[in-house]
Amino acid sequence: MTLPKLEMTLPKYLLADNSDFPDDIYILHTEYPRFVLNLKNDHMEWFDDLEGDESELANEIAALIDEASTFYDREMANYTKD
Repeated sequence: MTLPKLEMTLPKYLLADNSDFPDDIYILHTEYPRFVLNLKNDHMEWFDDLEGDESELANEIAALIDEASTFYDREMANYTKD
């Protein structure tokens, strides 16, 4: 039996948590370079190998962290509105 392939559009960022780590909140970045960011301790785990110039990578990583933080702030503001 072959299952039909379903197309799904993922958002660029997702919020996640895990009951095994109740104090941690994670942000998942679903586009290249994919990563998960633990907001509690700012630890990042990369799902993709990073290639390129170190200074360019550092700038891109800093921009992604800023975007992730902005996403989190916006999501939290939306939760408090309701």
